[in-house]
This record gives sequence, structure tokens and C-alpha cells, in this order.
Amino acid sequence: MSLLPSVSALGHTGLGSPSGPQGALQVPPKPLTKRKVKQRSERVKDKVPHDVRQRYVNMFTEEFLKTSPTVKDSFEKALAEERTVYNRSANKLKYLSVAVNALKRMKNQSAVPTKGVCECICVCTRVCALLIFNSKGEHSPQHEPAWDAVLYESLKEYIMNEEKLIEHNYPLQNPERPGSAILFADNKKTVNDPLKRICCRCGATYSVSKTGKHTRKEECNYHYGKGVEKKVPGGDETRYSCCEGVMGAPGCQVFRLHVHDAVDMNGFVSSRPREDPERSCPGVYSLDCEMCYTTHGLELSRITVVNSALHVVYDTFVKPGNDVVDFNTRFSGISEKDLKEDCPSVGEVQQTLLRFVSVDTILVGHGLETSLCALKFLHGTVVDTSVLFPHRMGPPHKLTLNNLTADYLRRIIQDSVCGHDTADDAAACMELVLWKMKEDGKGRKW
Repeated sequence: MSLLPSVSALGHTGLGSPSGPQGALQVPPKPLTKRKVKQRSERVKDKVPHDVRQRYVNMFTEEFLKTSPTVKDSFEKALAEERTVYNRSANKLKYLSVAVNALKRMKNQSAVPTKGVCECICVCTRVCALLIFNSKGEHSPQHEPAWDAVLYESLKEYIMNEEKLIEHNYPLQNPERPGSAILFADNKKTVNDPLKRICCRCGATYSVSKTGKHTRKEECNYHYGKGVEKKVPGGDETRYSCCEGVMGAPGCQVFRLHVHDAVDMNGFVSSRPREDPERSCPGVYSLDCEMCYTTHGLELSRITVVNSALHVVYDTFVKPGNDVVDFNTRFSGISEKDLKEDCPSVGEVQQTLLRFVSVDTILVGHGLETSLCALKFLHGTVVDTSVLFPHRMGPPHKLTLNNLTADYLRRIIQDSVCGHDTADDAAACMELVLWKMKEDGKGRKW
């Protein structure tokens, strides 16, 4: 990947000029400076690889551990420091230079670690050692089949019971209609008119044909971020996380059509009993799905499954059953070129899952009810990280996966401009469950 040109070299590259170096426009210095800063902030994300950023977050955390009272405090400081380095850098080379200097400064400022901090570092090292692979890329002995059996038994206490499944709106078999599912708490806004839909982004009501297609083109103005409440002088204020606009402000994004997030509750399959339940471990897998908006609502567009060793065992794009309205690339990372004609259908994905997921298999995920609805897959043996790590305000509030990963695994995910990585998300869920299991087993509070 090529690096961005330096600021001093921009004048010799023809950037911002339709006719190259010879036809460069003469512009005042002040506006030119503003354009360079904007270009840097928009393109730097493509120039600093995620693994490089993660490496420096880890190194910054180690340094802050020497002077911070808690692991969480040191990690938050490390994130803030890395973000400062990131924002100051125009390209990867500049990022590395600034990061190295920042690391040197922290090393010079660091005092001798106290006994308590040293113990904390040792504990963190032991926990991480249980989750990584050796230098040859081989997984540790704990990931042999015997380990899977031990893991399976240890995770049984975290499996959600039927009451929890209902409370968190997991799809359950419709007793009156075979092959269909029901949700006990469908909070989505609907209208009685079968030819009307409510946009899940802006809340507008729009008309569709009998096939679900829009009867007329109407732009959708919306905010993709959530409302975040902040303390301000005189009280509280809620602003959108996407643009910092006050609640109720006009949308900061525009899409050519409205979309809705209904899910077809037909075409479901159920996981089946194992043919020989005494022969082997049922297995533990973590999965994550991405969806796109079609004329019929939300439909599956990608699925990734990882095992307890964090190896990807199944990963495929999925062809939706209806015309796509929006690929939701900002979050899904999926574009039109990914969904080719040879992509499997939801039905084919279901049959693949049934080959290794039995009724006793433990499936791990974050907000797994959404993925199971998209998969049209009925399965009750699940461990949900959004339930395992509850929000302090209780349901329906849930902590996000990227926050949990930052707080407990001290790692950045879902920070790419290209959208979420399903393999990263699935692996993060598995690691969170392993972390929880080990911490509970030690009976130690952080």
C-alpha cells in the first residue's frame, strides 16, 4: 500500500489541480492549508493498518500500567494517546515516527512499578497466554479435542434458559405454523396498511408495491449514530454520536430511498439432535452475521463462524432472496461486488450449519438473536455476551461489543472505515466468554 505524499510535496503532485503540476491553480495559502488538513483526516484511515495501531495501543498500555492504579485506567490512557498520535499523522510513516517518540517519552516518565501493579501485569500476562498461539502459529494444547470437552462443560452455566431467551427476544418455534418463528417482543413500528412501510432510519412512512418495491423515489435524511446524553451546564443534553448534532436536528446523511428492518419469520429450520450423542463433544462455536436492506426488510448477507481456537471454520457471503435496496456498507463492509451469483442462499447456509451445529452445540455471539433471525435458524443453546456482561441499567440497555472488547480484552475492533469484520467480531465474542470463564473460575475481582 503506497503512502500519502508529505504536505511539502503536495504542490508537486498535482493534487487538487485538474491539469497537473503545470496547470496548478494559484490559491491563497490559508484555504490551501485547510484543504490539506481535511484530506489528511479523510485518508489517514486508509494508510495506517489496524494491526499497527493495535500494536502501539498494547505498548502504550504496558507503559501506563507502570504508573496507573488500574488496568482499565491504563488502557483508557493508552487509547487516548494512540488516538492523538493517529490524528497527528498524515500517513503510516508519520504515524510510526510520532508513535515511537510518544513511547520514548512515556518510558522516560515512567516510574518503577509498584508491587501491586507488577502483580497485575503478571496476571494479565497469564490470562493472555491462555488465549494466544505459539510462535510457529500452532494453537496451544488446550485447544485439542479434550480441551473442547472441558470448555463445553465449563460453559454450561452460562447458557441462557428459556425465560432469558424470551426476555431477550430470541426467535422461538411458532407452535401453530411449522417452519415459522415468533418473537415475543416485537418493538418495531408497523402500520396496518400492507402497502405502507415505516423507514427505520428517519421514521417516515412510505408506499410500496405488492412486491415490496418503492412506488416512488424519495430521499431519506437520517442520522446513523445514536443519541448520547452528556452533562452540560444547567442539566443534560443529548447529541447524535455521528455528527454531534442536537437531538432532533436534520439528518447528517442522505440516501436515495427509505429502508425498513422487518424480518420474514417464515423459512426457519431448527438444529437437530446428534446421531451419536455419546461419541464426541457437541462443540462450541462463535458466529457473527451481517445484513443488508432489501425490498422485504433485513436479510442475511454474510456469516462467519469461528471455533474455540479462534480459527474461522465457515465464512461466506450470502445471496439475499430479494432485491437489495442498501448494502449498509458503512457497517456491514459489504458491497455489490461481494454478492455474486455463485453466493449460497440462506437455505444452503442453513444446511451447512446443520452439518456441525446440533441442538446441543453451544453458539456464542453478541446480540445473537439478530443473527439467528437473519439465518432463520432456531437454536436454544446459546451464550450471549450482551447478557453475560449486562448493562448497569438493565434490559433493554446493552453494552456494545466494541466497548466490551476495549474494557475486558483491551483491544480495538469495529474501527475500520470499511465496515465491521465478522471474523473479528466472532473471535472477540469467543475471547470474552473465555475471559469470563477464567475470571469466574479464579474468583478474583478486577
